[in-house]
Amino acid sequence: MNETISFKLNGKPATVTVDGSRKLLWVLRTDLELTGTKYGCGENYCGACTVLIDGEAVRTCQIPVSDVRNREVTTIEGLARNGKLHRIQQAFVDHDALQCGYCTPGMIITTAAFLKKKPKASREEVIQALDDNLCRCAAHKRIMEAMEELVK
Repeated sequence: MNETISFKLNGKPATVTVDGSRKLLWVLRTDLELTGTKYGCGENYCGACTVLIDGEAVRTCQIPVSDVRNREVTTIEGLARNGKLHRIQQAFVDHDALQCGYCTPGMIITTAAFLKKKPKASREEVIQALDDNLCRCAAHKRIMEAMEELVK
């Protein structure tokens, strides 16, 4: 049964009328046409679908949209401001920390949540923070270089 769900999306009010059990990933990608959040495994495993919900990194492939009612959701599209990339996005660009780019939004969103909690982290803490985000095209070395620049 459809219900109306209101939340803040990338700093602006958003309202959708959908089945509340529909996964947030599909509401973002299909209904709201924000395709930066990627479908990876659909099993809450790879991290490609990660967004921020109230500042916490959350995988959207398993969370029903009803869970974001009256909350704040930030997607990869919401990190840049006034046409300027977020510093994490810029570090990924500067270090060519992507190859196919499929995992990149989830990596960047996970990094944003991590750095908010721990802006000066050790290499080991950075590795642990991104451990559950998978990259299949071997950009991990460049991702780590970007992360190391961010935590200096």
